[in-house]
Amino acid sequence: MTDLPQRRRAVFLDRDGTVAEEVGYVNHVSRVRLLPESAEAIRRIREAGFLVVVVTNQSGVARGYFEEPLVLQANQRLRDLLGDRGAVLAAIYYCPHHPREGSPPYRQECDCRKPRPGMLLRAAREHGIDLPSSYMVGDGIVDVEAGRAAGVTAILVLTGYGRGQVEHRRSRWPVEPNHVAENLSAAVDWIVARKSEGT
Repeated sequence: MTDLPQRRRAVFLDRDGTVAEEVGYVNHVSRVRLLPESAEAIRRIREAGFLVVVVTNQSGVARGYFEEPLVLQANQRLRDLLGDRGAVLAAIYYCPHHPREGSPPYRQECDCRKPRPGMLLRAAREHGIDLPSSYMVGDGIVDVEAGRAAGVTAILVLTGYGRGQVEHRRSRWPVEPNHVAENLSAAVDWIVARKSEGT
């Protein structure tokens, strides 16, 4: 009898406002700029034994602000900027849809647009990820909702839209994050501490 392959832990990251600067709709690759702590934080995640997977809503495609190939170019730019600093992503997933804007096939009620967990669930299938021992980090409550719906521990960071979410919209949150961190680096501190404690 052969042993079953061990499923891997992952840290899912929102793109804009968490790893890269939040600049509104990224309609040109030059607008992809890393937040200062991102590359080092991602290196630390990998050193702790986690896969790093980016999951990002890109409804600008559905809204007609840019074409889908630009999303691919922007994601490659993110990979290049991180790679130049020794930080490697396992995968990037994106959702180009919106339930009310644009035309089919981009205007649709999909399972991948956060707060739905479709991107995380797909990544889990394709990369053998154990969701209960994984994490989602993002600057929006939709990231937290997607993480909780997928069964991962969800962290809200105060970069990007995060601080405004905490200070002005907390009473409207449908779910609470498991943790709130100043930025991605602080979120990684918390994740690594929990791992060392065996949680």
